[in-house]
Amino acid sequence: MLPKEILSKVRFIEITTSRLVNTVFAGEYHSVFKGRGMEFDEVREYDPQDDPRDIDWNVTARMGHPYTKKFVEERELTVLFLVDASSSGQYGTKGKTKSELIAEIAALLAFSAVKNNDRIGLIVFSDHVEKFIPPKKGRLHVLRVIREILTFKPKNKGTDINAALKTLNDVITKRSTVFLFSDFLSRDYRQLLKIAHKKHDLISVVIEDATEREFPSLGALVEIEDAESGERFVFGAGKSFRERFKKEWQKRKTERDEIFNSVGLDSIELETGKPYIQSLIRFFKTREKRRHG
Repeated sequence: MLPKEILSKVRFIEITTSRLVNTVFAGEYHSVFKGRGMEFDEVREYDPQDDPRDIDWNVTARMGHPYTKKFVEERELTVLFLVDASSSGQYGTKGKTKSELIAEIAALLAFSAVKNNDRIGLIVFSDHVEKFIPPKKGRLHVLRVIREILTFKPKNKGTDINAALKTLNDVITKRSTVFLFSDFLSRDYRQLLKIAHKKHDLISVVIEDATEREFPSLGALVEIEDAESGERFVFGAGKSFRERFKKEWQKRKTERDEIFNSVGLDSIELETGKPYIQSLIRFFKTREKRRHG
């Protein structure tokens, strides 16, 4: 049995996100993710407005006049969440940790997918893949996925995005829509990211906390612990340090953005403690515009 605190948190997320899906978000999701392919439906007589490339030459030869193949959009999607469960996900200074924010965003997307009759799956990773939940449909399955994201206790603390991407490429053979949730404190993942993006519609969701961008003014000497390595540091955190800290963050962001751009990857950047609905809607509207030229 799960603790009451977790059950109430899952219930709160379900109520909140379901309301958002019904009032705001489902239309955005549907317009962008309404099918990634076309499937054959029937053969009918050729109409001059039809695409000549769809003519069924075998039936045309038998019947003596042109027939064309009719296709319908393949409606059913598979949606995969790749969730970084490394120790840095437990960090958050604005009343919400990065992992809690991931759970909320994933819930919003998952309930939109349920409304669309899509399948949802989950890969949880640290410096190796720790859990795989195969894609399935339905509200109860979505609640299980949300519970896993909220409560998962990884065996390892580090981050290896490549481990998740390798599992995705090996295990998921059908083209899927994949959301990769991470703070991207990992290295050398460009090549596998490129391979995964060719096979799937891959979207990166960068989750950060404001203090990872700008170190707060906490006094002359500060002691901190690295969440993933467990190392403790005592150092001077004056103005010059904070300036260097911000430059290092900017360098990491520039490198990350360069990788995403070189792969052709869409990304969403979200921050703990900040509203995210408008950012998501803006992102999907941009994708929809691009999709329709």
